[in-house]
Amino acid sequence: MNKLSIPLVKVIAGVALAASILVLASCKRAPKKNAAEPTATEQANEDLDAKYAKDMLSKGTEAPAFTLKTPEGKEVALSDFRGKYVVLDFWASWCPDCRKDAPEVKALWEKYGDKVAFVGVSFDTEKDKWTEYINENGLGWCHVSPLAKWKETQVSQDYKVNWIPSMYLIDPEGKIVFGTVMLDKLASELEAVAGK
Repeated sequence: MNKLSIPLVKVIAGVALAASILVLASCKRAPKKNAAEPTATEQANEDLDAKYAKDMLSKGTEAPAFTLKTPEGKEVALSDFRGKYVVLDFWASWCPDCRKDAPEVKALWEKYGDKVAFVGVSFDTEKDKWTEYINENGLGWCHVSPLAKWKETQVSQDYKVNWIPSMYLIDPEGKIVFGTVMLDKLASELEAVAGK
């Protein structure tokens, strides 16, 4: 071996060692995720309630009374449903998120409607668009509306509705069980109270 080949061997050995270290480091497994840590999707979902439902009426609060009209002009009062659990679904036919949730609300109504009263409170201002959407999508539960702009309605102010869709579950005594903007939470609560 000549004098030049010894440093070259050392350089090659050093490069091989560095490459081995890099390969081993890249093969290390990512640390296991703590099961208690929420996923990004779960955090985003949680943030919806944290952002939009934080001002909603709290558990145990007396549900504010209201009387509103159906598409046919019949007056319906919240007190008409006393003795049953009631889902209040605040929505509007022009609201993209409400439209997205409508099939799932319908599925919940089909599943629990014999035990729980569903009342859709619409913030539509045009009766024709409101009733057309209800009929076209087979939303067969009770629907009422003040037919006025959302933020200007007494019912939206009384129920602290800052986002739609917003949903409340009310117990048979007329007390708030909880309020949410997340349909999956409503589904869980309905399973707890009516799924037996």
